[in-house]
Amino acid sequence: MNAAVLSKADKDAILLKDLIVNEIFLSIQGESSYTGLPTVFVRLTGCPLRCVYCDTAYAFAAGDKMRINDILQKVSGYRTRHVTVTGGEPLAQKDCRELLNLLCDEGYQVSLETSGAIDVAAVDGRVVKILDLKTPGSGEMKRNIYENLDYLAPQDEIKFVICDRADYDWSKAKLAEYRLNERCQVLFSGSHEQLPARQLADWILEDRLPVRLQIQLHKYLWGDVPGR
Repeated sequence: MNAAVLSKADKDAILLKDLIVNEIFLSIQGESSYTGLPTVFVRLTGCPLRCVYCDTAYAFAAGDKMRINDILQKVSGYRTRHVTVTGGEPLAQKDCRELLNLLCDEGYQVSLETSGAIDVAAVDGRVVKILDLKTPGSGEMKRNIYENLDYLAPQDEIKFVICDRADYDWSKAKLAEYRLNERCQVLFSGSHEQLPARQLADWILEDRLPVRLQIQLHKYLWGDVPGR
């Protein structure tokens, strides 16, 4: 369901709200079914999780306050229609939802990268939710809120970051238990420095899993560099 139409006064008040932003940059989308598309990334500061393979720990605390109006203006300067709001965990800042609503109102194709450890029920239905179910190898499996699966639409995506064979078997079991491929697209991604993509591809083919193998394309292009 789309967000309710805002009055001018309500919209003006939202535009003056602050979010703590780690970085805003233009890059090639390296993950999800939108891989390869020029995309503006809005990385918000903060995350309540500490996944062992996290590659954005620099976003845990570093950032500057920006009004939502200023964020929208900076995004518009990049002149591309795809915008990804990420973190950290972007939903850890409650006004992230307001930003998502306004980005959709501006006509952008908006995606949200979220851990799934925070309720997604109130996220605007126009937003493509990319929900990362945490595997045992992440160290944060207990933070998964499985009720979030009930709020996924066919446009959304579920991601598993897989560290080893035990993670793969766990992910395969969750795929079957929740019939995830009947809800939306499912992505299997090898943890970049722990599981070679070729090995994960062999397992997927062996089991004929109805999932999409993904690699982090941006890392193959530029390495593990912030802002790329």
